[in-house]
Amino acid sequence: MNSEDVDLIERCKKGHAQAERELYRRYSPMMFGVAIRYSNSRHDAEDIAQDAWVKVFRYLKSFSENNSFEGWLRRIVVNTAITHYRRQKKHTHHLDIDEVYATPQDLEAFTESDYNKEEIEKAINALPNGYATVFKLYVIEGFKHKEIAETLEIDVNTSKSQLSRARKALQVTLLNMARIAKKKG
Repeated sequence: MNSEDVDLIERCKKGHAQAERELYRRYSPMMFGVAIRYSNSRHDAEDIAQDAWVKVFRYLKSFSENNSFEGWLRRIVVNTAITHYRRQKKHTHHLDIDEVYATPQDLEAFTESDYNKEEIEKAINALPNGYATVFKLYVIEGFKHKEIAETLEIDVNTSKSQLSRARKALQVTLLNMARIAKKKG
């Protein structure tokens, strides 16, 4: 962390309003980007980001300069999004399975075409909320199924099931996008 950020955080810890505004200006695009990844709408993302900022300023005194500030902010946004998700209770239809394994055929589906970031984000955002949340936590954030289960208050097998179904749905969506692009091109 650079000395300018350390100074800014220290001034925020002392309650300087100008420093708080600067911190918000500097980091709110990044935080909103994380929030939008975990929400179904811009409105939900705004709510998540706002709640996360409240937590940031409430707990800033506990932040240690020895840690990554961006990582700390990111974790707050992810946890806030999970809390928001729980409140929405959109994961009502879960089926359990014992294990989930990616087959070589599953992996080949993603190597047939190259997809850009926007196409992948569009496909992920088209997933049902439960699938998308588990997929993002597992693939993007690196959570293990046990952590996801504890965080979302679901069974470990439900987490595995949601991930498996998310992968299959993504494959179908991306393959359809590739077919449409091929027809246009």
